[in-house]
Amino acid sequence: MRFHWGWIEPVMPVPYVPTLGPVRREDPLPDLFEAVVGVAGTGRFLPYDKDRRWSGSKAERVLVDAIEHDYRQTLVPTLVERGAGIVKVHVYGAAPDSLSAGADLARKLASVHGAAKARVVWFLGPDQPEAYAQGVGTRVQLKDFNDGPGQAPGVLVHEDKPISEEAGFGAFAEQMAADGFAFLHEQMRAGTVGPVLTVLHDGRVAGAIGPMETMADASGAARLLPQYFGVLPQFRGCGYGRALWRAAMRWGHQHSAA
Repeated sequence: MRFHWGWIEPVMPVPYVPTLGPVRREDPLPDLFEAVVGVAGTGRFLPYDKDRRWSGSKAERVLVDAIEHDYRQTLVPTLVERGAGIVKVHVYGAAPDSLSAGADLARKLASVHGAAKARVVWFLGPDQPEAYAQGVGTRVQLKDFNDGPGQAPGVLVHEDKPISEEAGFGAFAEQMAADGFAFLHEQMRAGTVGPVLTVLHDGRVAGAIGPMETMADASGAARLLPQYFGVLPQFRGCGYGRALWRAAMRWGHQHSAA
């Protein structure tokens, strides 16, 4: 499968590659699109795939034969072969019917592959109404570290590995299981992940972000990997989330993330 990059680039407001997620504008985007198609169905990870840290094989693959690619729009469907299955159609297009075309393809492929869910991944351009983001558009936050470490957290943030169980991280993880912290706690106990930043309230974990890790991206630059991030409901509004985020960004800068 060869992509005509001149068709995709004008309708790609966010540098996002199916199965890989958001990347930097400086990354070799055409090569990345070809690469994810090239490994589709093999279960292999690309060297710069962030999911390598969680699994021995890739659970999401591009459905190459179902790609729709022309000068108006490009639809790239993927299948997540985990649980009951999810079909996601990545829509790169600004035509009036691009979104509906993506939704129709997602439903069709979910039926064909027996997937329980069908989703559309669509990015808003600068001229599209903000209202489209409500339940339809996909938000992606891109951060670089060119401007230094950023603001200080303002609240004491702990970086401990391992985290003392006396601080109640296990109880925190159980309460925040829906946000992935129970899984993260298992990985922490196994010693397979980097440090987790925490903020304490009366000596107990009230919020956390992590694991803090970097990986070389397709250009060879260090990339700060995504983290699990959350604050217990009873402590929201105390500034803990902001402090954790700032501390995480400072950690990324200190570890040479691009």
